[in-house]
Amino acid sequence: MTGQTPAEPRPAAPEAASSRGDYTGAVYGSLLAASVVVGAGSLGSFPRLQLVLLLLCTGVVFWAAHVFARLFGERIAYVSTSAHEIRRVCLAERPILEAAVPPAVAVAVSPLLGLGLEGTVWLALCVAVAGQVGWAAVAACRAGASGRIVLAAGAANLVLGLLIVAVKVALKN
Repeated sequence: MTGQTPAEPRPAAPEAASSRGDYTGAVYGSLLAASVVVGAGSLGSFPRLQLVLLLLCTGVVFWAAHVFARLFGERIAYVSTSAHEIRRVCLAERPILEAAVPPAVAVAVSPLLGLGLEGTVWLALCVAVAGQVGWAAVAACRAGASGRIVLAAGAANLVLGLLIVAVKVALKN
């Protein structure tokens, strides 16, 4: 518990911290996108447009769930929910949405690269995992972490991504 009463508003985050950005949503969204790609890719043949829409719609649904949870789950007792607060939370959770875009673009351009459906799935999966690792490293850098911590954050997220790749391989066999 914070020790605050419901009538006391929660203090705002310092401007310096909010200007650094919170990349948790981007890491999470990339992991989510990788999972969607693996799930859809294990079902067999599918139209590419269907996978693009699945990625984008899943990103929107999870973004909306996070916005709802932040607005009503943890804040309602401490912060009045105004239009400004809703907009701020929607923008703060935006990286979840944005993380779905690169894998969706990879799926959309895969025919231009001459890839079949299996190649499309692997391309989208690699893009999602690369995004996850990249955003984790960026988050650590922006937080002022040492080089070792940045590498550890990237490595930990690479392991998580490789676990999803292992699931894909296991589902194929």
